[in-house]
Amino acid sequence: MQRDVKEVTLGEIARTFLEIGASSFGGGMAVVAVVERRCVHDKKWLGHDEFMHGLAFGQVLGPYSLNICTFVGSYLRGFAGGVVATVSFLTPSFLLVTLLSLLYFHFHELPELKAALIGSNPIVISLVLVAGIGMARRKAAELPTALIALAAFVASAFFGVSALTVLLVAGCVGIAKGWYAGRMRP
Repeated sequence: MQRDVKEVTLGEIARTFLEIGASSFGGGMAVVAVVERRCVHDKKWLGHDEFMHGLAFGQVLGPYSLNICTFVGSYLRGFAGGVVATVSFLTPSFLLVTLLSLLYFHFHELPELKAALIGSNPIVISLVLVAGIGMARRKAAELPTALIALAAFVASAFFGVSALTVLLVAGCVGIAKGWYAGRMRP
């Protein structure tokens, strides 16, 4: 799937995902929230529905923060766009983790460093919650959708159901709902 409404250059994709990669912390949903804000709301490169479809695909296939970057790049410019977005997003993290690893192994016994790492945990949790609440407001506004979201949360949080199982069941419910809606049309 490639967007043909507005031609976005590979350089613009690279700059955007370098910025996202250099400024997004917290992993997972925290990064997804930043990608959504920049690519859907600020740059209007794709719509919210397309973004959510890419996010759904990405969750099945592994590290979804990276996958959503690849999806957006591919959506905009095909294979080359996906590669540019992926490499650009990963480069700052790769360089920073390499540097921090060297520093950590040299200074890991410092109490200040241990305290800083422990102190960052609540920030990461809050970023994930903000991203989740923002997506829930937009996509779970109707009662049936909200009930499905609540059931998925309860299944995974309290009963240990795997994310893959939750996604497969939700996909089947969505297919059944679409099929039923199609049959009910005159």
